[in-house]
Amino acid sequence: MSSGGIARGRLAEERKAWRKNHPHGFVAKPETLGDGTVNLMVWHCTIPGKQGTDWEGGNYPLTLHFSEDYPSKPPKCKFPTNFFHPNVYPSGTVCLSILNEDSGWRPAITVKQILVGIQDLLDLPNPADPAQTDGYHLYIQDLVEYKRRVRVQAKQYPALV
Repeated sequence: MSSGGIARGRLAEERKAWRKNHPHGFVAKPETLGDGTVNLMVWHCTIPGKQGTDWEGGNYPLTLHFSEDYPSKPPKCKFPTNFFHPNVYPSGTVCLSILNEDSGWRPAITVKQILVGIQDLLDLPNPADPAQTDGYHLYIQDLVEYKRRVRVQAKQYPALV
């Protein structure tokens, strides 16, 4: 079996497991191409803002890009460009230890764990690992303005009713 076969096999299993049981409010599904076929290597996800936080009320779009080396290598996880958060690069790429193949990534980590981990990161940024100047400086220097920006952003991604 080619390594790409391993990645796709694992992702097919992940998809089954997700359909059976996933956290409330989250969405994760492989991309459907124009001809109706499913591309297991790209997943479109939505992460709900946690209740009781400034992120509440937002449903944040996230795309997971898996490589043929998955699960040896983590997926690239991307929010929309210029997403406001200290640990999200201007490109939208999420900076999180469990997504770093040199530090926290382990092949046993599931799509569900990735999405829940990113949801946790939204409200609990890691100032030791900043990925964007804007979000980082506000988080460190002006928490009131930081929280205001988070709430404004939540309104840009309204919850699907």
